[in-house]
Amino acid sequence: MITLRKADERGHANHGWLDTWHSFSFADYQDPEHVQFGPLRVINEDWVQPGAGFPTHGHRDMEIVTYVLEGALAHQDSMGNGSTIRPGDVQRMSAGTGVQHSEFNHSRDQPTHLLQIWIHPDTRGIAPGYEQRSFAAEEKRGRLRLIASRDGSEGSVRIHQDAALYAGLFDGAERATHLLAPGRRGYVHVARGRIVVNGQPLAAGDAIRAEGEAALQLAQGEGAEVLVFDLP
Repeated sequence: MITLRKADERGHANHGWLDTWHSFSFADYQDPEHVQFGPLRVINEDWVQPGAGFPTHGHRDMEIVTYVLEGALAHQDSMGNGSTIRPGDVQRMSAGTGVQHSEFNHSRDQPTHLLQIWIHPDTRGIAPGYEQRSFAAEEKRGRLRLIASRDGSEGSVRIHQDAALYAGLFDGAERATHLLAPGRRGYVHVARGRIVVNGQPLAAGDAIRAEGEAALQLAQGEGAEVLVFDLP
């Protein structure tokens, strides 16, 4: 079964410094029909204005993946990590027993556009951890590139959950198929552009949930950047 969620059906808040869309219940947006999908708990699409950001705040027992689409995001945390996340980078922070961090857009004139993803870990109370990898556009062109997984295979960042996250770029005749094992669920989020997934046309911000499907078939991309989740 394929269930469509259009971009404008998501929760939305504009705080001036931050324009954000929530795929699942988050902060003041609470929707009992969209709390999580399997262990996938949050997909927030954020635009952070120049010179603004998230002051130091805490998390625990969550796998947090940050995927920057445009601009840059500076990260500092209580584990001693400091980095800048740019397009092509994937950052994973395991909050575990507790971590403090901040995220800022230090540009003077360019907003930062990003997706922040939260996945429930399958084990609570682990030691906090951090990892960041870069994936060139060529690795995602016309295919689904594994960027996060339980075992860190293919150079992906390691998450503490039996889930896998893929990213792909699609135009024209480029197409890809992702097989779903029996009992697995799929979730597709279109970060930008347009694409057809299992016959369903999708635009930027749209998503589908796939349950009881044997495969996810992606085709007819138009400047599409897509995230595909394989979930228990």
